[in-house]
Amino acid sequence: MGHVLLFSLTAMANPTLVAAVTVMLLLPDPKRLMIGYLCGALLTSITLGLVIVFEAQHLGITQSAKHALNPIEDFVIGGLLLTVAIVLHGGRDQPVRERRAERKRAKHEGKPEKVPRWEQWLRRGNPRITFALGVVLTLPGASYLAALSSLAKLNYSNAVTVIVVILINVIMLALLEVPLAGYLIAPEETPRRVERAKAAVREHGRRGVVVATTVIGALLIIRGLITSLT
Repeated sequence: MGHVLLFSLTAMANPTLVAAVTVMLLLPDPKRLMIGYLCGALLTSITLGLVIVFEAQHLGITQSAKHALNPIEDFVIGGLLLTVAIVLHGGRDQPVRERRAERKRAKHEGKPEKVPRWEQWLRRGNPRITFALGVVLTLPGASYLAALSSLAKLNYSNAVTVIVVILINVIMLALLEVPLAGYLIAPEETPRRVERAKAAVREHGRRGVVVATTVIGALLIIRGLITSLT
């Protein structure tokens, strides 16, 4: 279950979702727009998730490799997370980010910035459109597929599997659900809180990622060692 939760958390880092939420927060009546997007996203993601998990369990291809693969998965994922932590902590990704920013400036210099088609539709401020975009844009990513694969190996009952798939989606879409809940509970205070949260992420987000990847990576490697020795 640990892998399922881990991949659910990494699935939150969806650039399209972050961009969509940012745009909707700037538009009039963001609450209705986010409700539409969330309903569309859940419809697509939960449906595809259930199909993928039940099909994998039906084929019976995961159980036989469960004990052999789990330690290897722990070592590989843990090693990758620790590598990410080392790179971010030492600032070794700075040259890459600078080159990327320079290429972007050179590409758009003297030209109007091209807005993606989906964002143009989103800016129309229609909840029906955001529902459709939620359906179209929420296709399974690598982290979501990894979470579903880990879930299939657990061979839970059908009812528990459905509950866990829904839980995965709740975690995965938290970046949309949290501001939406804020608008529903405290519509006047939420915009100010959103701005403070953005400022905090800009100031401390890098450090938080380093700490999280270090802790999770170390725990996965330790678990892999324990599993391989038992």
